[in-house]
Amino acid sequence: MRVLVTGASGWIGSAVVPELIRHGHSVVGLARSDASAERVRAAGAEVLRGDLDTLDVIREGAASTDATIHLAFVHDFGNMAESLRKDRVAIDAIGQALKGSGRAFAIASGTLGILPPGQMATERDRPDLAAAHPRQQSAAAALSYAEKEVRPIVVRLAPTVHGAGDYGFVPALVNVARERKLAGYVGDGANRWTAVHRDDAATLFRLAIEKAPAIEKAPAIEKAPAAATEGLVLHAVAEEAVSARTIAEAIGRGLGVPTGPAAAEEFGWIGPMFAMDSPASSTITRELLGWNPSGPTLIDDLESGHYFN
Repeated sequence: MRVLVTGASGWIGSAVVPELIRHGHSVVGLARSDASAERVRAAGAEVLRGDLDTLDVIREGAASTDATIHLAFVHDFGNMAESLRKDRVAIDAIGQALKGSGRAFAIASGTLGILPPGQMATERDRPDLAAAHPRQQSAAAALSYAEKEVRPIVVRLAPTVHGAGDYGFVPALVNVARERKLAGYVGDGANRWTAVHRDDAATLFRLAIEKAPAIEKAPAIEKAPAAATEGLVLHAVAEEAVSARTIAEAIGRGLGVPTGPAAAEEFGWIGPMFAMDSPASSTITRELLGWNPSGPTLIDDLESGHYFN
């Protein structure tokens, strides 16, 4: 297939592009800058210059390819409303371009906060959009295109997509621990996060567009996510429940600092998320697509040392 990938030079996109190419697909990578374009080209993909504001470019890219993977997102925590608006508009632009085509359209979402604290989220669970993070509305918008003969796929990523070069949540926790000279956790640290290695996440995006059921078919296994006419939700979760205390202890060992309780506000913007108890299962995803994550665990990745260089 010829696949459009937005965010092709980003943390996950830069793993998805070579994963697709290794398995015989050609890739068109959206790139917003010269530096991004060079990274996309070096990975073996065709460059499409544009960003989330160039909707005509995105529409043309989606319409001219066999599948689309939408990974681009503006991570501006100071103006999240605008970031969410751009994401939603881009999703609608792609969905409109693919109407009636039956083509696969995969987007990135998240498992964090799908259900109230303490409950194990599955692919069948749908969040209360009034209470969930607003980005879940983008996922719902993508799924709605199943009614317009598109194959929408929402890949809910674990909050910790780890690996060498990570610049997301784990480095943020490491930086807080380094500055405060304490690797902290909230409360007793028993609250749970999920985790997945970046390479395993990339494999799942590939499998998603290759194997997602056609519009007229339902998934073949019992307990699969509804029917394909309602879209497909997958969980990129290799580890279903890693305690915050376990993560903090690994960070403490890596930095040579003590581990102990801390208030959520001491972590800055990441504090409310790190305090959440949000385990999630990927059983349905594994059975449906034959996904078998094999990358290092989060703690193994922390123990390898690259997060502390």
